[in-house]
Amino acid sequence: MAETMIAGAREKTMGGSMQTSAAEDSVALETQGAGAWRRIASSYRSEMALAIAILLVEGVVSFWSPQALSYGNIANVAQAAAPLVIMALGVLLVIITSGIDLSVGSTFSLSGMVAGLAMSAGASWPAACLVGLGVGVAVGAVNGLLVTMLGLAPFVVTLITYAVGASLAFVITDGHSIALLDPSFYLLNGGHLIPGLGNYVLFCLIGTIAIELGLCRLVIGRWVYAIGSNDRASRLLGIPVNRIRLGVYVVAGLLAAFSSMLSLSYISNSEATSGANMMLQAIAACVIGGASLFGGTGSAVGAALGAVMITVIQNGVNLIGVNSFWEGSVTGLVILVAVLIDRLAKIRA
Repeated sequence: MAETMIAGAREKTMGGSMQTSAAEDSVALETQGAGAWRRIASSYRSEMALAIAILLVEGVVSFWSPQALSYGNIANVAQAAAPLVIMALGVLLVIITSGIDLSVGSTFSLSGMVAGLAMSAGASWPAACLVGLGVGVAVGAVNGLLVTMLGLAPFVVTLITYAVGASLAFVITDGHSIALLDPSFYLLNGGHLIPGLGNYVLFCLIGTIAIELGLCRLVIGRWVYAIGSNDRASRLLGIPVNRIRLGVYVVAGLLAAFSSMLSLSYISNSEATSGANMMLQAIAACVIGGASLFGGTGSAVGAALGAVMITVIQNGVNLIGVNSFWEGSVTGLVILVAVLIDRLAKIRA
């Protein structure tokens, strides 16, 4: 009898200890989860503020035009923003390394015209897109080689390729637009590789997540930040500065060309002036998203949200009925506010 009572007491003790252990594990997991969310919130504080600002802008616009929050309008905004998001991701990498790429707009136009010519000559749209992407890679490689091998200033180099690319976009077609008649080409932008999710959203998500993880988790991403923060110190540490710079310009050219392919798929028409305003908008998206033109800072999430903000502003101006000529002024004001907020944050830090 005594032995039975002792055994029961032991079982109760073991059961109580197991319950205590389980409770402690549960508390530990909750604490870890809360800590992870706090770290994410701290790391992406400016991006979260920008996302809230986008929602506020949409809310304000909805007072004048209730259709602003309709599914159809939101889908249109997302589809219109996709090319700018893709381009901004490439420009961001260059800006983080304390460079600048003024040629992405003309690369957008030139690659689109070349792809349009290929399709009008009978090439399938996948083959034509590959040719267009090759143009983007070539322009990016020229930029990177002139910057790294000859030591020319990025502003001067990309200003030259901007002018040459814009000129060639007119030369190869005598300034005429090209209608793209292949109905299946629309699938590149408006198709659904994943049911229920448009390709234009999928490509933006893949690009943003891939670049963000690469910058934050990979050694090469840390090198990109290091080069932008201090080029000379990076060389002394053995970081392959020239190869990294060349790489980011090539990626910027590639993404500018890919954004052109997405746009062509959406509008089914190639024009020599299609990228005229894209360069300024892409740089503005990066700045609005928290990147510094002095290099060393910036995130893919911020650049993507900055591109969305610009598109939302353009859409809001159209819905309210304000003269479209005011779009640039409103965007400039948003950039000014973003820069001032970044400046104040650095002063407080």
